[in-house]
Amino acid sequence: MADITLVDDDENIVTSVSLALESHGHTVKAYYDGASGLAALESDPPDLAILDVKMPRMDGMEVLRRLRQTSDLPVIILTSKDEEIDEILGFNLGADDYMHKPFSQRLLLERVKAVLRRARADEDDAQSAAAAAESAAKAIKRGRLTLDSARHDCLWDGKPVRLTVTEFLLLQSLAQRPGFVKSRDNLMDAAYDDQVYVDDRTIDSHIKRMRKKFRQVDREFDAIETLYGVGYRYRES
Repeated sequence: MADITLVDDDENIVTSVSLALESHGHTVKAYYDGASGLAALESDPPDLAILDVKMPRMDGMEVLRRLRQTSDLPVIILTSKDEEIDEILGFNLGADDYMHKPFSQRLLLERVKAVLRRARADEDDAQSAAAAAESAAKAIKRGRLTLDSARHDCLWDGKPVRLTVTEFLLLQSLAQRPGFVKSRDNLMDAAYDDQVYVDDRTIDSHIKRMRKKFRQVDREFDAIETLYGVGYRYRES
């Protein structure tokens, strides 16, 4: 079970989502504007944050942008907008998942479960726990890259690169077999729960953001290669 912070200015959404989450054993703290939500997330980080986009005092995208400056906290974005550009922006800012209103409580619970499962080994999921234990046994070292899944540490030339849970899993999948091409479907399987559907542009957005983070510590970073129409591969340097 998890501590979840919900930030949404719609009291009906807050009430219904809180009841649904609490009925599954989660603890929920709710805030009704972005500024209050951000302050709470920074002072008392939960296991997961659920952010609405359109809110007073600070919208959800700005909350996410500021949060990502210091935190890798898993985040699900909620929005009443059905525009592709907003979804792409959310992923580029580091969202782990994105849901359009109206949504079913059942689907939200599955998304929450999937994001939490990616953030930590789920005791109820033997396969995920086994994979986590195996990956935690030793760090992956590929040239200038070091990945330590036990500590969720990523280093490039010894310098830390702060990655979200989803970004870490995508990079880990690529780095496990340098030179081998991973299709977008392969990467989806590595980073997302089987019950969660994401399309190609979601993977592309995560890769784009990941490259940007590496280039903040190394302007010449080019270890993640795109093979157009095929997928991605990690080039060991």
